[in-house]
Amino acid sequence: MTEDLGAALAVFLERSHTAAPLEVSQLVEEAARRLGMVSATVYLADVQEDELVPLPRPGEADGGESLAIDGTVAGWAYRTMSLRLSHSRPLAVWLPLVDGIARIGVLQVVAEQITPATLDGAQQLAAVTALTVVSKSGFSDVFSRTARQRPMTTAAEMVWAFLPPRTLGTDKVTSTAALEPAYEIGGDAFDHGLDDGRLHVTVVDAMGHDLAAGLSSAVALAGCRSARRAGGSLTDITDRIDEDLHRWQPDGLLTGVFAHLDVETGQLSWVNAGHPPPLLIRAHRVVPGALEAHGELPLGLGPDHAHPRTVHKAPLEPGDRVLFHTDGVTEARSAADVLFGEERLVDFISRALAAGEPAPEALRRLIHAILDHHDGRLQDDATIVLVEWHPETDGTRP
Repeated sequence: MTEDLGAALAVFLERSHTAAPLEVSQLVEEAARRLGMVSATVYLADVQEDELVPLPRPGEADGGESLAIDGTVAGWAYRTMSLRLSHSRPLAVWLPLVDGIARIGVLQVVAEQITPATLDGAQQLAAVTALTVVSKSGFSDVFSRTARQRPMTTAAEMVWAFLPPRTLGTDKVTSTAALEPAYEIGGDAFDHGLDDGRLHVTVVDAMGHDLAAGLSSAVALAGCRSARRAGGSLTDITDRIDEDLHRWQPDGLLTGVFAHLDVETGQLSWVNAGHPPPLLIRAHRVVPGALEAHGELPLGLGPDHAHPRTVHKAPLEPGDRVLFHTDGVTEARSAADVLFGEERLVDFISRALAAGEPAPEALRRLIHAILDHHDGRLQDDATIVLVEWHPETDGTRP
């Protein structure tokens, strides 16, 4: 018998508080049946966003066959972040699982017939499922294990432990990131966070590609957050990182860009410590030299090389995008020794955004294009963060 939607979700939420992580798939299945559906299956995106992997049920070694993100109905729902119907029998509805604006997977709901009530129930079930998965991910290996196709190096494990969600945002600003090689990342890292009318973005690239490089990146992110959460400025952040690296990682040189965006006014402020300059994309074209600035020394050199850092400023226009990246993106070489290059990078992003792709999907495809260019094996870490400033204008989003 079909239960009332509110009652069914109330039972789900009440039980979710004490359910073990491996019981989440079973909770979802039971909620779906109370709503008159045949079944419901949770799929999580793998680390590299190649496949959608079913979440195991209690007693199962794995959840079953994975589905490709490219070329499947399930993948279409994930890529576009929208509902998709499959007209096979029994009927299936695929819905994106979203944490805020960040994609984590999809939910498949199977039903004998699809009605407005079925769709409403499926959408509400997808929403509470995503919240439940995210809330339990911090203290269980179940979800991480499901999303991995192979073991990570120790350096990669450490860096991923420090990283925030890859996508975050509000109605005024979006920030999304991608990085590879996901299972072997060493020297690169990123951070972004929202605070009282301000978006903070950090992209760092530590010297080397090993555990020591990962330690330098971890120190940088920790120092950045410590200074930022104490109310520090951009120069306070770089000073803290410089001091900590010199003291605890004396050989840990690191380049980086540290930026604040006022989400109300569009004022961008940034410090560049020996890093490739950010790129300003306006109306799907790069504004040449808009965010270039005089290069400054990397961090970690210590007091003998200390000097005041310059805070650069530039006003953004509604609809502008700012692309931060490490040199592993543009310097990725093909087997024929051809650089991926900045021109190819900009062209890819511009075309994807002009076609209306969501920023997370544009970066997913971009990072895969970089991997393909390098025959699947990067010699250096490649990290990208794309920030979009989209304040409402006359009640509409540009």
